[in-house]
Amino acid sequence: MTERTPTTTADLLELEIGPVAHGGWCVARHEGRVVFVRHALPGERVRARVTEESKSFLRADAVEIIEASPDRVEPPCPFAGPGRCGGCDWQHASLPAQRRLKAAVVEEQLRRLAGIERTVLVEEIPIPYVEGLENAPVVGPGLGWRTRVQYAVRGDGGVGLRRHRSHSIEPIDECLIAHPGVEEMGIERKRWPGASGVEGIVSAGTGDRLVVLSERRGRDRRPVRVPRLDVPVRLVRGRAEPGRALPFVREEVAGRLWQVSGSGFWQVHPGAAQVLADGLLDALEPRPGEIVVDLYCGVGLFAGVLGERVGRNGLVVGIESDGQAVRDARFNLRDLPQVSVERGRVEEVLDGLEFARRDHGGRRASGSLMHQADLVVLDPPRSGAGREVVDRIAGLAGRKIGYVSCDPATLARDLGYFGERGWTVESLRAFDAFPMTHHVEMLATLVRG
Repeated sequence: MTERTPTTTADLLELEIGPVAHGGWCVARHEGRVVFVRHALPGERVRARVTEESKSFLRADAVEIIEASPDRVEPPCPFAGPGRCGGCDWQHASLPAQRRLKAAVVEEQLRRLAGIERTVLVEEIPIPYVEGLENAPVVGPGLGWRTRVQYAVRGDGGVGLRRHRSHSIEPIDECLIAHPGVEEMGIERKRWPGASGVEGIVSAGTGDRLVVLSERRGRDRRPVRVPRLDVPVRLVRGRAEPGRALPFVREEVAGRLWQVSGSGFWQVHPGAAQVLADGLLDALEPRPGEIVVDLYCGVGLFAGVLGERVGRNGLVVGIESDGQAVRDARFNLRDLPQVSVERGRVEEVLDGLEFARRDHGGRRASGSLMHQADLVVLDPPRSGAGREVVDRIAGLAGRKIGYVSCDPATLARDLGYFGERGWTVESLRAFDAFPMTHHVEMLATLVRG
């Protein structure tokens, strides 16, 4: 038996880089162990510094490129690279190569976790023009898209972003993937004594701006000194107390304005919400009078566009656990009487749902209570829906299911669960809603097998 050479985090390994792996890594091997390597590309030969070690695998950063891939480019951001800002994974790859890498990850996760063989194409999402930002700086391809940026604050008040798999903060004075409307605030160029975090938000449709402060806790807690920013903004200090509304931004999508309070969830790419709403309508083909359930509905985007399609004789029920999001959704959809929003955990609210068909006058038809919807939509957090929720949805949905996900692994796992319950994938689209990072947004449509 060959003894394995002990490895330390100071070691440099010469590696042949193999395929891409989920999470912004590529896979190599050293003395029989898998090595997950960042800052490399498939087919390259590199020298990599070990950053973590376990019994079964290593993690490493490529610090020297011996033989480069033709897909390699110079990272546009000076803060990207080994040991530095962890916000971006693929700045060293061309944009077409990034999309191929993401497609390969989605395909591998579907094959391994769900037994689904499918060719995936990751689609580009154009960045729409935003009125009121005519003087914003021009950025390059794949940059300037992130409308919500969460900065970490050091003890001295300086601002930065977390390093990869670390609590350490990389000081920055500019983030190239941040939307120009965020950069115009000048958050990174100010001091924020007393804050633990600062989030900069700009609306993709209206130019509204918001800054959300997180205060330090415990012994380090002290009043936050808010600097004067370069443009007017609305300020949020923490979450709302019960009964107190938070400042909000207005997003303009699908011909409607959507109120999103504080750090409430909204797609960070300025074109993603419209693309996903359109894609969902195309895939599900909602019909007048149908019943729809929208799980993890947030501030009501999908419930709203589906509610308009099913009309006054239809019914859309949204379910959301976050109280502020429920308040926003009810406000956003107040003109659609066929749409209601229930607050609670999805698996708990689903158990008590009953629906009623309506007649042509919009009245509930007698004797029409039922426990099945025509369509079900879900857009769960990164952790996915899980078996318990999938089991409920599989029995609830009648015609189609639309599943929106930002994580290939949990999507594939849940599609496998749906397959066990007799549902098959009719279509799957992937969108590059997070250029320069390993993240990808997906829309799967399921039908009964």
